[in-house]
Amino acid sequence: METIADGFKGEKAIVTPYNIRELQAENEITRQLYITHIGYYPNAKYHYRERLAGTNENILIYCEKGKGWIEYQDERHTLSGNQVFIIPQNEAHSYGSDPHNPWSIYWLHFKGENIHMFKPIIGKVLSIKDTANSRQQDRFMLFEDMFQNLGMGYNPENLEYISFCLMYFLASIKYLPQYREIKNVKIDDVIQKSILFMKGNLENKITLEDIAHAVGYSVSHLITLFTQKTSYSPFVYYNQLRIQKACSYLQFTELKIKEIAFRLGFYDPFHFSKTFLKEMRITPKEYRKRYHEKLDFD
Repeated sequence: METIADGFKGEKAIVTPYNIRELQAENEITRQLYITHIGYYPNAKYHYRERLAGTNENILIYCEKGKGWIEYQDERHTLSGNQVFIIPQNEAHSYGSDPHNPWSIYWLHFKGENIHMFKPIIGKVLSIKDTANSRQQDRFMLFEDMFQNLGMGYNPENLEYISFCLMYFLASIKYLPQYREIKNVKIDDVIQKSILFMKGNLENKITLEDIAHAVGYSVSHLITLFTQKTSYSPFVYYNQLRIQKACSYLQFTELKIKEIAFRLGFYDPFHFSKTFLKEMRITPKEYRKRYHEKLDFD
């Protein structure tokens, strides 16, 4: 038995034609995993489904907010915000929305030869805690990406792209720590701390050892991470920040060039001018003159 309310405000859904599913089952890329139905039901009061013989596809229900329930293998599971359940194909089931706090759900039906890759996350409630690095919105955007592309038609490139997105979407649930990029978040923190330390010490003579010590890394490790993330070594990046600060002094103060040079820790005005020229393709004197000339026209 299948029943549903007349409609939910803001609902959307796409169901692929059977001939398209046949093409998906034959294409060497899409046959791995492909979507047959996809949609979003917001505030889905009275939403209810019962399938005694199951369906030919696996059904993913991603509860964004609210509450609902799923009955599968004689067990009733409650689903609430940021919880997911995948009902396996050909298995009897029923599900519905809580009448007092109806769920809003992202849902899709999918099948393919490589369903077994995601067997560990099928048939159970999966909780995805909302944390600072949970990337929930990224996952919802990925879902929207699949929906929008499927809505653009069934050409092979669209279908293949959606299949890869589906794999990524499922992987973001199966490999939750990796999806949240815990390691990269830590690296980003280290790079950010390094840059903030540099910016706070533009008028002090600091070394690579000082920067590495400030963030708790060895010099060699910091150089490797910093270069991978910014494409520059920490020392080169620090010099760029010093030149950036020099530009500010040249534009907005009456400090003499030699005063700027010594303030920013250069050996002497010549060394400062040489470094500035290399970075800005113009001397400090010319930079100040050009800026003030431009300022006159503004």
